[in-house]
Amino acid sequence: MRWFPLLAVGVLSLTLTACATSPTGRQQLTLVSDAQLNEMGAQAFEQYQQDLPQADAASQRYAQCVADAIIGALPAEQQRAQDWQIRVFESEQANAFALPGGYMGVNTGLLRIAETQEQLAAVVGHEIGHVLARHANERVSTQTATQLGLSVLSSVSGMQGPGGQQMMGALGLGAQYGVLLPFSRRHESEADVIGLRLMADAGFDPRASVTLWQNMEAAGGARPPAWMSTHPSQGQRMAGLQANMPEAIERFERARQAGRTPNCPRP
Repeated sequence: MRWFPLLAVGVLSLTLTACATSPTGRQQLTLVSDAQLNEMGAQAFEQYQQDLPQADAASQRYAQCVADAIIGALPAEQQRAQDWQIRVFESEQANAFALPGGYMGVNTGLLRIAETQEQLAAVVGHEIGHVLARHANERVSTQTATQLGLSVLSSVSGMQGPGGQQMMGALGLGAQYGVLLPFSRRHESEADVIGLRLMADAGFDPRASVTLWQNMEAAGGARPPAWMSTHPSQGQRMAGLQANMPEAIERFERARQAGRTPNCPRP
């Protein structure tokens, strides 16, 4: 067992050297190369475009207009750091996604719920927030660290045989609900806050973000409890947005004074 303290020190050293800070000031664990993840994001985005039907040209222009307005309000370094692209896909699911590298997708089902350009800006800002906060890197890094921790625990505690496997299964379930899912909910809440700021900086009224989630709540069906979900509940999201609304409105007013008045015609 002498190797265990050395392994623990090694894992701790790796963790400390891989710390980063998100745009909201939260400490992060990032073990993976951003360049590698961005390449994987580009490949996945290309595959999506090959496999999924894309919406009409007017819908593509609409989403691109909203994305361009938000990206145009970013600092120049952040504008250049990613290959920002967005596509609209034909799907009834009210969903959107972001991939490392700045690749985003929005379903037509979500366009029907996001009734205005401001509400769509809340969606796009949220997805850009995921990219800027490097949530994909953090997610992969957390899963890697969790799996490593469980493997080490299994080795040093002698959890072999049926009883040990049952215990490891319980520990794995605890990691899922106690670490990985809460981490994902934290990402969603953080992306909400970042997206709120981004849409306001671009000149979109941030109050529309709450209306969007009211629309989502009205259109939604049965959901798992918040503690079993990768996303916060609709009520939790709206409460988080409202808590950050005063700052967002100030940013929105400054953007309007600076002449940022996006106009993206809805198809």
